[in-house]
Amino acid sequence: MENAIIKEEPLLTNKSNKILVMMGLIIGLIFSELDETIVNTAMPTIIKDLGGLSLYGWVAGVYMLSLSAFMPILGKLADLFGRKKVYLISMAFFIGGSIVCGLSHSMTMLLIGRGIQGLGAGGLMPLAMTISSDLFPVEQRAKVQGFMGPIMFIPMLLGPLMGGFFVDQISWHWIFFVNIPVGVLAALLLASGLKEQMETKKVTIDWIGALLLISSIISLLITPVLIENEGYSWGSPLIISLLCLGVLLIGIFIWVESKVKEPIIPLHLFKNRNILVLSMIVFTVGVGLMGSFSSFPYFAQNVLGLTPTEAGYLTLPMMVGAVVSAMVCGFLLTKVRYRELFGIAFIMPIIGFYLFSHMNIHTTIVQIIIFFLIAGLGLGVMFGGDNLIVQESVEKKHRGIALATVPLFQSIGATVGVSIFGTLLSSTLTSDLGELGDKLPKSMSEHMNSLAAGGIPKGLPSELYTTIKTIFIESFQHIYSYAFFLTIISFILCWFLKKEVLSSKQNDE
Repeated sequence: MENAIIKEEPLLTNKSNKILVMMGLIIGLIFSELDETIVNTAMPTIIKDLGGLSLYGWVAGVYMLSLSAFMPILGKLADLFGRKKVYLISMAFFIGGSIVCGLSHSMTMLLIGRGIQGLGAGGLMPLAMTISSDLFPVEQRAKVQGFMGPIMFIPMLLGPLMGGFFVDQISWHWIFFVNIPVGVLAALLLASGLKEQMETKKVTIDWIGALLLISSIISLLITPVLIENEGYSWGSPLIISLLCLGVLLIGIFIWVESKVKEPIIPLHLFKNRNILVLSMIVFTVGVGLMGSFSSFPYFAQNVLGLTPTEAGYLTLPMMVGAVVSAMVCGFLLTKVRYRELFGIAFIMPIIGFYLFSHMNIHTTIVQIIIFFLIAGLGLGVMFGGDNLIVQESVEKKHRGIALATVPLFQSIGATVGVSIFGTLLSSTLTSDLGELGDKLPKSMSEHMNSLAAGGIPKGLPSELYTTIKTIFIESFQHIYSYAFFLTIISFILCWFLKKEVLSSKQNDE
């Protein structure tokens, strides 16, 4: 079903105040990303206050599901109705969700608020990139987005500190309420700075395609959430049924999109080599990088003996490396062919994951910091570099949906990766610890699953402690070996990008 509506389509003009717009976008980006890191820090306190320990993982799961499901829809609506209007609506949803979360007196209300927040966040990130791409020519845009990427470093740095401050000094409710004035400020800056010229146009909305896309994404992505939080296995009838339903809905969605006049995701986008290859790269990186590193805090706390805060900050060297390489990439993208730039850059994560896969009981924290730094130096090309290539690979009228579709594959990859690597780690640990048999005290051997989940017990004999610690390290070696393999696949995929240098003279495809 399609609805044809006569609308006045907003077109960006050169009268926009770029400084105000970029300030609004940057503030919005920082706080939408900061919200997630603050919530992760505050979750133990929230669970203690509201109860509902069984719903712990769903706080992040519902946010992710909502964000992923609505990201392409909002990107398409931005192409149809204009960036400014859809961005402000997305910000309104994010602020509204923050209000609901802040007022929550039960886990159910908190989950509803997180779902609304996720809907809004699904528009803020891709539309920020789309709007910035409309404001600047490609040469300036490469530098601007090269500096925007490092901004994501701020939430990782400040999130644990702010979360701890609000929880300890004020109240966890304020980790959500603080989004209200900041979100309003970001919206006002963008609304006053972004000028659009109105043009009458007939707009067709594919509502059936939108419903099918949302349903298929939720059917597929809810499976790892159920496995992570409800104890299902990948072979459970419910999980298999949901996966089959998701695949069936995607098939119907593709068929519908091939018939309608104005598809939600134009299928011709995937005939563009850059869009197809970048979607595969970000999916693979999402599975390998985010999937394998999601368990690193567990390793840092139980094997290295760090506190939760120290474990969180141990990954910062990777962000430092990514920030440096993102800035360098921003200047090089308009001077060298991006295929070679991506290919050479991805050598560093290969080296980084190779080193991670060869960790042993004697590996020091300093060495791990170096491993993270090396991996980060290669991943900086993904901080805006992929967005720039997407922007210059499609017509301007399709930029919104293109910039929302490619990150969707990364979100799907990360969700699947976290679940697969988490399951792999748990099964490997449980199996290897079980082989110790009579060497374990009876109280431990009878609770193997809790031993794997709870870490290395205290007060063990020195020899047994070393044996168990070695098993933990070897289990992490196992998952990083798979991540190493996936990084090699990403490296190979980079060489299928087009042999082009980004330039304002480059023709839209």
